[in-house]
This record gives sequence, C-alpha cells and structure tokens, in this order.
Amino acid sequence: QVQLLESGGGLVQAGGSLRLSCAASGSIFTSETMAWYRQAPGKQRILVATITRGGATNYQDSVKGRFTISRDNAKNTVYLQMNSLKPEDTAVYYCYCDAFVRIGQMYGYWGQGTQVTVSS
Repeated sequence: QVQLLESGGGLVQAGGSLRLSCAASGSIFTSETMAWYRQAPGKQRILVATITRGGATNYQDSVKGRFTISRDNAKNTVYLQMNSLKPEDTAVYYCYCDAFVRIGQMYGYWGQGTQVTVSS
C-alpha cells in the first residue's frame, strides 16, 4: 500500500507564492515519474508539471516560467513552487506518482488533493 500526502495549499492573493509538497510513503521500492495535476471547478483534471526520477521536467504552457517542480528521491517527495499566482490557477492540486512496489511491478498513485485559491 502506497500513500501520497500533500500539503501546502491555501489562500493567496494574485502575484503571491505557494509551495506544495507531496510525500509518498508505504511499500515503495522506488518512485519513478512524479507529477502535479489540477482540477478547477467544473473542469477536467489537467497535467501541470512532471518530473522524472532523473530530474527531467515538463510543464503545461500556462505555468512555464512561474511554477517549478522538484523532488527529493531519498524522501520520495515532490514539490511544486508556484510564483506569480493568478486567479486562474485556482484549483484542487493533485499529486501523482508512478512507483515500483517490487521489481517489475509499477503502479500509479494519487494524492487526496489540496486546495489552492488565488484571489484577485
């Protein structure tokens, strides 16, 4: 069993910053690609950023230059530093992790979500 625990969401004014954290725990052999998604009210969940175990990153166009994804492999933790926040960044942010639970067996896991609200 693998659990993802997110933290760091909250209410911030436009132009402000927040840092999200997501720690994976449980029966993890290794964590592989980790990612952040977000889902705004009435909209589909979309990919925000990904990071491979080796540190390669990819971002949704709307957050490039403002958000930075990083990770600590020793702690199986992924971070999302969000700067210059805009009201349209308001959403529930979900952590995702591909994890090997034993050699040859990899599964995808989701966090419970953390609310980010940006006021104008």
